[in-house]
Amino acid sequence: MRRMIYILVFLIFVSLVYAQTVYKWTDEEGVIHFSDNLDGVPPAYRNRVKVEKWEDIRKPEAASPTPGTPLQDREEERTDIYGQDEAYWKGRVREWKEQLQEATENYERVREEYIKQAGGLEASFGKMSLTQYQMLSSKLKVLNEEMAKYQAQMDEAKGMLDKIAKEAEEANADPEWVK
Repeated sequence: MRRMIYILVFLIFVSLVYAQTVYKWTDEEGVIHFSDNLDGVPPAYRNRVKVEKWEDIRKPEAASPTPGTPLQDREEERTDIYGQDEAYWKGRVREWKEQLQEATENYERVREEYIKQAGGLEASFGKMSLTQYQMLSSKLKVLNEEMAKYQAQMDEAKGMLDKIAKEAEEANADPEWVK
């Protein structure tokens, strides 16, 4: 309950800031003074006080475009509906593209080794002992499991890149940002 009272008091004071009466006067030396309370004005100057009503003094002014200078408005145009810019989207995509590239390279390396070992098995099938055959078969099984692991990583990266592309489309981001 106490917290609610503090919030209400805060909101009342905040609303007073947006439309406030300000008293302005100039002293004998020509210095301009301001006060938000009439009691803050010295009695000798109260007959010369000008009352001003100040409303939200923090209103942003419209930027005037000048040739050759970048505009903040143009920068805002280069964001999606959530305010995310090109760097945000490219950063998200870069991580998954790197993972996809690394997984693809590893997959191809292991696949070449698998093909090489399988070719050796086929070429010397009748010439090797049972132990040699079992060892080579075991090695092929390990290589096959590695290929499956890298294939799963590639599938995950492709899935995430598709997901990010859909998110970017929903956020009205430039499609070039996620390519």
